[in-house]
This record gives sequence, C-alpha cells and structure tokens, in this order.
Amino acid sequence: MRWLALDIGGANLKVADGHGYAAVQAFALWRAPERLAVELARLIEKSPPCDAIAVTMTGELADGYSSRAAGVEAIVAAMREAAGGRNVVFYRTDGKFTAEFDPGDWLALAATNWRALAQWAIRLTGGESALLVDVGSTTVDIIPLVGNRVAAAGSDDYGRLRSGELVYTGVERTPLCALVEAVDLEGEICPVAAELFATTLDAYLVLGEASEDAENVGTADGRPRTRAAALTRLGRMVCREIDEAEAGTLAWQVRLAQLQKLEIAGRAVLDRMTASPEIVIVSGHGDFLASDLLERWDLGPGQVTAISLAAELGPDIARCAPAHALAVLAAETPPT
Repeated sequence: MRWLALDIGGANLKVADGHGYAAVQAFALWRAPERLAVELARLIEKSPPCDAIAVTMTGELADGYSSRAAGVEAIVAAMREAAGGRNVVFYRTDGKFTAEFDPGDWLALAATNWRALAQWAIRLTGGESALLVDVGSTTVDIIPLVGNRVAAAGSDDYGRLRSGELVYTGVERTPLCALVEAVDLEGEICPVAAELFATTLDAYLVLGEASEDAENVGTADGRPRTRAAALTRLGRMVCREIDEAEAGTLAWQVRLAQLQKLEIAGRAVLDRMTASPEIVIVSGHGDFLASDLLERWDLGPGQVTAISLAAELGPDIARCAPAHALAVLAAETPPT
C-alpha cells in the first residue's frame, strides 16, 4: 500500500511519502479555515500517488476555530473531503492510528506531530539515551528519548509548555517583541515597539541564516521575504529607519534572546533525564541554531553524537520531518 502523510499546521501544510518525497505549502489556516479541504486536495494532487493517507495535526489551535475541539473536528472533516475516497487515518497522542473520530475524544488527535517524529526517531538512537530537537518556524520541540521509548513529561501542548518540551518560539513567525523588550543601538538602550512589525524571520534574513524568496509575502507587513524588506521591518521595531550595521546589531540581539529562551527550556528537560544524552537528533529548517544550542547545553562536539536530518535525509525531509516519520510509521504498522 502506498502511503502519504500530512502534517496539518496553522501556517503550513506538510506532506511526505516516507520514500524521499517531502514538500511544504504555506497556508494561513487561521485566515481561511473554510478553504482547508481545497488546499489539502491540491497538495495531495501534487504529491506522489497514494492509496491511503495518514494525518497528524497542530492546526486545531488556529484562532479561526472557536475552540480546539472545533478545530480538530473541522480538520478531520476537511481531510476526509480532500482525500477523494482514499482511506484516511489519524495519529493519536498514544502513538496509535485510528480511522474513526469520536468528538468526545478529540484531544487524542490534537497536537500529535511531535509524537510521530519522536516515535520514528527512536530507531536512530541504537538504544542510547537521546534528545530530539526540532526547530520550526513557530515552535521548538525538545524531546527526551530514553530506553527506546519517548520519555516526554507532557502529552499535550499545555503539559509540554510547562515542562519545557514545547517552546513557543521559532525561526520565522515569532514576533520580535515576544523575545526582546529593548535593544542596544549605538550604545543606548531603546525599548522596542510592542507591535507585529517584524518577526524572527527578519532577524535571520539580515544575519544571512534564512533564505530570501521575493515571491513569498508571508511576512509581518505582507511585503517580500527579502533582506532589503527585512531592514525596513526591523527599523519599525525602534520607530525609525536603520542602516545595515544597526540592523545586524538588532538581529544579533534577537538571536541571542531566542537562544537564551531555548537554553532555559532545554536545561529543564535535561535535568529530568535519568541519563545524559549520548545522541542529539536535530530536525527542522531552523537547525542552524543547533550547534549554538548544544554548546549552551554542554553537549558540544566530543560530548555527544549529533545527527542532522538535513545532512542525513536532505533539507526538505528535515523541514517536513513529522510528515516523513508518520508516513514511515503508517507503512510499518498498517492502521486498522
């Protein structure tokens, strides 16, 4: 049976077949939830042929839905509509698949993509204690893998936020004012505007760690994803125009603030682990932060074996890692 897996998020739809194909399609679910079925059908049509579809989601949290329960129910309905008669199964927080949807058990399907990735990643550990770090556009997952099992303290988003295993910060969509309250420019401290004028994407564009795409206008001001436009967006954070040097200084402070936030969360996870990790598995298109993070966690070269999914499987699969993982799991354990 040919499987396709979909990871339905609030800002991106990701697809993979478990055999090397992986793609991402930007879709602002919170703006047009009624269009989800159409967008999913289009994504399936562009993907390799399949007989069945496995689904995981995080998009139920999008504020286009009245509640998370309503979000899960709507996503299930949209997926079934888009499937074109194919068998559709959903991944649960307990690591099992189901073809059924019980509205009273909606929480079992909510925010499950991290669990699929973690369950798949166990095979890379060789039974050693490991840490999985997935750095995405919106969030970062820091998941302990111990004794060939997912050793997460939290099972839902709330529990994972509290444990540090889910950090609501990412390399594209996080507003800068959520990371810094003030910045040092020309030796003077300047508070930043508490507005959605710029996001972490702009900082990493200026620093050269994010790629430009003039056709992509999924930015804070709806203007292109280019370095030049990012300079303007960063300037708005301090209510004036800034030059290249100032933009670089501002962006670097944002980067440091994000690393500090992730360092604190990661240390909380590491402190709970019964054995120090021997292996660190890194995925997501923000993996350029990984080496700095590992140093901050005292897990630098010579201390752990670092496995980069981008290096091992390619950047497309690394960015769509939960979808790739889900496709593999579905093929290995045919859902009932």
